[in-house]
Amino acid sequence: MANSPREGRLARRPDFTQLADMASEAVGGKSDSPSFKEHEYTEFGKWMDGWETRRKRTPGHDWCIIKLGIQGIIRGFDVDISYFMGDYAPRVSIQAANLEEDKQPEIPQRGIRIGVAATAEEFEAIAELKSSDWNYLVPMTELKPGKPASSHNYFPVNSQQRWSHVRLNIFPDGGIARLRVYGTGQKDWTATDPKEPFDLVTIAHGGACVGFSNAHFGHPNNVIGVGKARSVADGWEPARRRDRPPVLENDENGILLVLGCEWAVFRLAHPGVITQIEIDTTHFKGNSPDSCKLDGCILTTQEEEDMIKQKWELPGHKWKPLLPVTKLSANESHLFNSLTLELQDVITHTRLTISPDGGVSRLRLKGFPSSICLLRPCEKPKMRFFVKAGFRANL
Repeated sequence: MANSPREGRLARRPDFTQLADMASEAVGGKSDSPSFKEHEYTEFGKWMDGWETRRKRTPGHDWCIIKLGIQGIIRGFDVDISYFMGDYAPRVSIQAANLEEDKQPEIPQRGIRIGVAATAEEFEAIAELKSSDWNYLVPMTELKPGKPASSHNYFPVNSQQRWSHVRLNIFPDGGIARLRVYGTGQKDWTATDPKEPFDLVTIAHGGACVGFSNAHFGHPNNVIGVGKARSVADGWEPARRRDRPPVLENDENGILLVLGCEWAVFRLAHPGVITQIEIDTTHFKGNSPDSCKLDGCILTTQEEEDMIKQKWELPGHKWKPLLPVTKLSANESHLFNSLTLELQDVITHTRLTISPDGGVSRLRLKGFPSSICLLRPCEKPKMRFFVKAGFRANL
């Protein structure tokens, strides 16, 4: 049985909002902000960009169930009531569950239906989920309006459990513009095929950006998002460096001769051996990097925390090259073989360096989890890779 809802407290401007929105349609990208059309109405009343229920005239309260596009660890929620100034939901609570895919009942698709409640058949199917008994991640809490166009209510979550579904309860009725569920993915690595390479850095599997030099136009977490980037807004783009020389020149390999660079460090979803690298500059047509390189290393949890405090001033001998300095093209996906095919090194963290600046839409690092790795299974005998004793317990 779930804990009963109680009054809770709000938090403001938390760091978890830099993580992926696990409930967005793009899963891994940022949800579009709600909009307002001042003079637009429907047969049911004012047009609003969000979920608005009818004024309740029956016992109970309203709720909805959302299947997360990225299943994993939830770090926080944003209940956005922008533009719902006169009819936002007074209170909310949020519950969650981790449901096995093969044990979920067949639930009819609602689609877009305005002005009607769920059917008896839909209620009957949903009842099998027993969602009223799910765990409370946010107890019943009063929502507070802010600015009409930007009215966010943030709720941090302290849970290490994997979640697949959330239930948003509003008390008793009203409107919500957006529900954002921020967190990181978590994959069941024991069920993976040891001969099948996986993207070890994607946020859907649990990868995360843990440090960067500059994120003026887009956070590096975007580049490990799910699916193809939708636009330049769905990538990582630092500001133009101010230390570029007045007149640019190339070296003998066609690489620009500049002193500065930008970088981002990612923790892999699972320690492993990287075999293939994809660096995608799609949508960045006049603002892509000139070149890039990729390095990897192995760090414990404590070492990572120390590096974050030191702004990733990691000794050079720790980093091992995965991809040497390589020329990039605009608006193109680049595929490379990793140097770990020769080095056969397990890594836990990787650093993408771009020079001198510019935008990257996606970074994919395909390889094998260290505990079940079979490197080139068709060409070589089975090879297994293991992390130092004590490391896995720190993950």
